[in-house]
Amino acid sequence: MHYYQFNIGDYASHTRHLSLIEDAIYRRLLDAYYLHERPLNSGITAVARQINAKEYEAEVKIILEEFFQLTENGWENFRADKEIEHFHSKIQQASKAGKASAEARLNRRSTSVPTDVQPTNNQEPITINQEPITSSKRNRGTQLPNDWKPNIDEIEYCKLNRPDLDWKVVAESFRDYWIAQPGVKGRKTDWFATWRNWVRNQRRYDTYTNAKDKSRREAMEILTGKRKTDESIIDIN
Repeated sequence: MHYYQFNIGDYASHTRHLSLIEDAIYRRLLDAYYLHERPLNSGITAVARQINAKEYEAEVKIILEEFFQLTENGWENFRADKEIEHFHSKIQQASKAGKASAEARLNRRSTSVPTDVQPTNNQEPITINQEPITSSKRNRGTQLPNDWKPNIDEIEYCKLNRPDLDWKVVAESFRDYWIAQPGVKGRKTDWFATWRNWVRNQRRYDTYTNAKDKSRREAMEILTGKRKTDESIIDIN
């Protein structure tokens, strides 16, 4: 062990009677005991040499006899033995817990996608219980931005499919109409599709223009006497 708990109050209560040298020897003996995790050598001289206290063999003998017990294995400290045992017990528990956790994760991965199950003719169909899509999860669409302008694809669609139209005029009417629509009516999930439909439904620009020009010419002919008033006039309003 390279670390052990040290209770200052408990230690002081048991060592208050020791001299400075005896206290230092006791601490060195405890450090050696915890570090090597085994009883100290049964020979006093060997123990004193181990903790670099050869000139204090008498003090070493006093501390060993007071705080350690001489057994066939050497000088033992039963309290230190309990701390060492507890330390290794915690390590084993942590190791077992780690292995169990790793095994559980491995089992979850191996059982989540079974690969050894073969379908049979009488096997019930596998269904996916999916939550119903609520209205809040559906795409409600977006409103047309106030500064909307047709992009290249939208302009090209108008030019190719309705060459009779002025795409700028169509875009202005498209933007003004949809910006003015409130609530759900003004929301679309595909504005390009809405644009294509708008372009297809526009009436012919040249027909409308020619009709207005014809109405104006007929009106001028009546005013100048070149046309009789009983002939039909197309309303230009």
